[in-house]
Amino acid sequence: MIVEKEAPTSIAGTELIRPQLRSVDLNLLTVFDAVMQEQNITRAAQLLGMSQPAVSNAVSRLKVMFNDELFVRYGRGIQPTARASQLFGSIRQALQLVQNELPGSGFEPVSSERIFNLCVCSPLDNRLTSLILNNVGKIAPNIHLIFKSCLNQNTEHQLRYQELEFVIGYEEFRRPEFSCVPLFHDEMVLVASANHPRLTGPIKESDFYQEEHAVVSLDRYASFSQPWYDTPEKQSCIAYQGMALTSVLNVVSQTQLVAVAPRWLAESFIEKLNIQILPLPMKVNSRTCYLSWHEAAGRDKGHQWMEELLVSICHR
Repeated sequence: MIVEKEAPTSIAGTELIRPQLRSVDLNLLTVFDAVMQEQNITRAAQLLGMSQPAVSNAVSRLKVMFNDELFVRYGRGIQPTARASQLFGSIRQALQLVQNELPGSGFEPVSSERIFNLCVCSPLDNRLTSLILNNVGKIAPNIHLIFKSCLNQNTEHQLRYQELEFVIGYEEFRRPEFSCVPLFHDEMVLVASANHPRLTGPIKESDFYQEEHAVVSLDRYASFSQPWYDTPEKQSCIAYQGMALTSVLNVVSQTQLVAVAPRWLAESFIEKLNIQILPLPMKVNSRTCYLSWHEAAGRDKGHQWMEELLVSICHR
């Protein structure tokens, strides 16, 4: 005979309270979602069409519900606790699942005035930003796209809280909470001045690091150039660090410095700049471009539409 053990009813003399879903005010979850997005009670109240005291009261009830402070004061706003951050993805996904089933909740791109925030990382912004803008404009003329071109240490945070909806770049977000779709592979090449006195054909890896190099600043978060300069010995050959790969190629065209760049970018400048393109004599001679987003956003129909469109545009 199997005897079921009773669940403990207390911890250190304190009776455990096991709330049932039917006893929970689910409206509080929409308040939690808004406060997490805005990280400011006043702005969350404006977003919800509620008074500030009503939102503050709802937050107090949420703290009791989850037995956690959830939000602490930070500057002029508030900052989520670790528990609040842990809850956010699941709650947002659950709310979006419900929202998607409500009548009239479909996404109509032709009439939508939605704003999408995207990061198309440099140097890919040179290739993809205009393509995305033009294609979205043809299909959904009232949708507004806001672009930035560089990652930073807050990018994961911005994706998690959907301040940023998509990232297109060479970096892969490896945490399980992020979705990453490979879009294409870019061949990398060695770029030098057409008048370079030593480079008249393919070279070996040992010769590559004997030259002086121009790179995208390694101080930049997720620098494009970082994979080829991952040791102090390799970094010792760097003579110039620029903020963008286009400026790096411009310097290379007028000096004896060399640089690594995607073939498509180098070829787009070959008629404008005095440069030559050579095979890159390295094991890492290609990079994969990814489309990334936070999984909590993936249930939203507008997000799904934009995801499919971005994949289609970038594959072409």
